[in-house]
Amino acid sequence: MRQLVSTWMAATKAGDVDTVLTLMADDVVFLVPGQPVMRKPDFALAAKAQAGPAAARIEGDSQIQEIKVFGDWAFMWAKLTVVATPRDGSEPMIRSGYTLSILKKDKGKWMLARDANLLAPVPGVKT
Repeated sequence: MRQLVSTWMAATKAGDVDTVLTLMADDVVFLVPGQPVMRKPDFALAAKAQAGPAAARIEGDSQIQEIKVFGDWAFMWAKLTVVATPRDGSEPMIRSGYTLSILKKDKGKWMLARDANLLAPVPGVKT
């Protein structure tokens, strides 16, 4: 599970949407405050629209706080900070908060099955 997070963060930084998609179950569900439920095709469409040479540089830090495993299912929660720096030199957008993720094992590999993302703008930082 720690490798999944590490791979996700590295692939996101590299703009490698295809690798990120391999880390998700086909029936993955993302929950974000104020947004409709997002499923894998929605995620793929949004991520690919934000990729490319003109895309903001994305960097992040995920500090896993807890992992609990129950057979082929697990949950983890983490403190996540994401910095999106536009290529045009404008101010970076910084979001930070907690995530709660449910993972399931599929063919011996941990996959993201559900994710609740509670990131918010960092107080005192221009967003």
